[in-house]
Amino acid sequence: MAENKTTSKKVEEEIRIGVYVCHCGLNIAGSVDCEEVAKFAATLPHVVLAKDNRYTCSDQGQEMIKNDIKEHRLNRVVVASCSPRLHEPTFRKACEEAGLNKYLFEMANIREQCSWVHLHDRKAATEKAKDLVKMAVAKAALLKPAEEIEVPILKKALIIGGGVAGIQAALDLADTGYQVYLVEKEPSIGGMMARIDKTFPTMDCSICILAPKMSDVGHHPNIELLTNSEVIDVKGYIGNFRVKVLKKPRYVKSDCTACGECSEVCPITAPNEFDAGLAVRHAIYTPFAQAVPSTYIIDMNLCLNKDGVIVCDKCIKACEREAIDFEMKPETVELEVGTIIVATGADVFDPSALPNYGYGKYPNVITSLEFERLINAGGPSGGKLIRPSDKQIPKRVAFVQCVGSRSDKVGRRYCSNVCCMNTIKDSLLIKEHWPETEIYVFYVDIRAYGKGFEDLYKRARKEGVKFIRGLPSEIIEDKRTNNLWLIGENTLLKEIYKINADMVILSVGLEPRKDSEIIQRLLTLSRTQDGFFMEAHPKLRPVDAATGGIFFAGCAEAPKDIKDSVTQASAAAARAGILMAKGKVTVEAITPIYFAEKCKACGLCVKVCPYNAITLNKELKRIEIVEAACGGCGTCSAECPFGALTQNHFTDEQIIAQIDAVTEQDADKKIVAFCCNWCAYAGADFAGVSRMQYPPNVRIIRTMCSGRVSPKFIERAFARGAAAVLVAGCHP
Repeated sequence: MAENKTTSKKVEEEIRIGVYVCHCGLNIAGSVDCEEVAKFAATLPHVVLAKDNRYTCSDQGQEMIKNDIKEHRLNRVVVASCSPRLHEPTFRKACEEAGLNKYLFEMANIREQCSWVHLHDRKAATEKAKDLVKMAVAKAALLKPAEEIEVPILKKALIIGGGVAGIQAALDLADTGYQVYLVEKEPSIGGMMARIDKTFPTMDCSICILAPKMSDVGHHPNIELLTNSEVIDVKGYIGNFRVKVLKKPRYVKSDCTACGECSEVCPITAPNEFDAGLAVRHAIYTPFAQAVPSTYIIDMNLCLNKDGVIVCDKCIKACEREAIDFEMKPETVELEVGTIIVATGADVFDPSALPNYGYGKYPNVITSLEFERLINAGGPSGGKLIRPSDKQIPKRVAFVQCVGSRSDKVGRRYCSNVCCMNTIKDSLLIKEHWPETEIYVFYVDIRAYGKGFEDLYKRARKEGVKFIRGLPSEIIEDKRTNNLWLIGENTLLKEIYKINADMVILSVGLEPRKDSEIIQRLLTLSRTQDGFFMEAHPKLRPVDAATGGIFFAGCAEAPKDIKDSVTQASAAAARAGILMAKGKVTVEAITPIYFAEKCKACGLCVKVCPYNAITLNKELKRIEIVEAACGGCGTCSAECPFGALTQNHFTDEQIIAQIDAVTEQDADKKIVAFCCNWCAYAGADFAGVSRMQYPPNVRIIRTMCSGRVSPKFIERAFARGAAAVLVAGCHP
């Protein structure tokens, strides 16, 4: 029970606060007068020591803090420097080493949220820094020591997604000795990499690299492979997740030898998804030759008549192993794991949203993924590049870049990272097999940023590939020949072009999977404005989710190539492995403080808790809190109408003290902003990192979630004269 989580250790009656204002070289001092801020801090209540120094996070800076704690008997410490998302653990550790409870430390963010966003107004930036320090000191005066709890960790991992990232993460963890459950939605693992022909920049055969790893997954004693399956429910917390997986029936037993006799007699066909719809498959099929598992699968929707009855049994008669079972039912598998890696990949953009390019209207306009299947020896044309309209080999081929990327028009403003190099690779594949082919690449910018990328780009130019800067405004078909006219502006030569091509390949970008929202909800994750999953910190925790025990790998986090996906997968596996190797983890002491005497057992907190950490004991008429499951969002505290809950380290009194501090002077000129640590506060930090400039009248109060913001906080700010109040949380 989370009642009164402060420790019993008596805090000295006299509050003695030490304030340290960091210059961070010129990162802060370049636009903030740090000496003036330190002098101002010395005048604040309970401050007995105020210093400014060049680098507070350095070893010397930390030693200074530790010595001052002992020499000046400091029982609270405030550091005004960078974001607490960056160095709060550093300074907390220093406080602990000096014998001070780490929850008696507070930070003022005067770099990301002050100096970097007000580069050209030193006076305003300095005044804002003073306010931020004043707010931190006001909160620090009310801080209480707290103790963290330890939670045991199950040494089992769940990986969601069986593309190359999921495969690599699974093998890394399994080879280390951990039990791994690999869940894949499709009938086979392999993902996008299994569908492409060659990889860049080495031009290696993609499936030749991938197939051995797929086989390793299928035969590894520490990996349980669940294909044709979906995660439908996740409960629990770091180290102790309870997961339900819906395992859909294949209608073919594992006795299947993949001989293919069943498929040969099947009279029903449908577009083959693996071949991007360019070929057909039967109702009973295997996705591709190297599929793992190799067991065939039946698309039962194709086998039923309008009354839902199976009217064909040819496959059953053809199967000598009697491996086909129409009576198979969906199965719910329950797993218990300590860590989860999300490697769900990405979708490709559908260019039908850009009618000016004629995709879906003109047969000879295809996507880069469709091209990959055509050029692949295992594809529908046996590796022969043919025009869909007449099955002839094209003599002039045009690639159009940034289709669904870097575009406000389609709401995809980001670069997909792989398209430029994929096109360069594809153009060289054409030149390798049909050297006389004329190739045009219409681009915005060629981004050959990786190892070996520039060499491949130069090679393409040397081979005669023509690069034209400027995307076509429209593509028009010649009705007689089915050839295509590309019309646009060459922005380098400042002239209009009209170029004829036999085939146009749209280099489609990557976009978040359509089921990302489901995964987000199940795992309580955050997503960026672009829709990809958001990491805890882009530099220090680039593969960690904000939710403890969950990690990201591959394109689920952002568009990336195979090398980066594999690298991130190994990093995610390492992070998960480190966690499981410890056998236990400490839970941050920002869980609810419960005042049982005020509780009316209304159950509102139970309903709003996103972590299912609170239950209502109707017999005792009180709530029970599983602290290990608590994510520390504070939503329950804001929701409680009776004041029976508050959040440790973010109490009502502490937040109100910050509001009062910032509105003590010139309140009518200030905006009080409550920002979620994981989303809006991180976004404000990112604005600083990006040097985005905005008006200096915003004062940010950090909460662990926008759900922590009680209406009384907003009322308090307005009552104190604030010009406006902003509550900023997750992107919708």
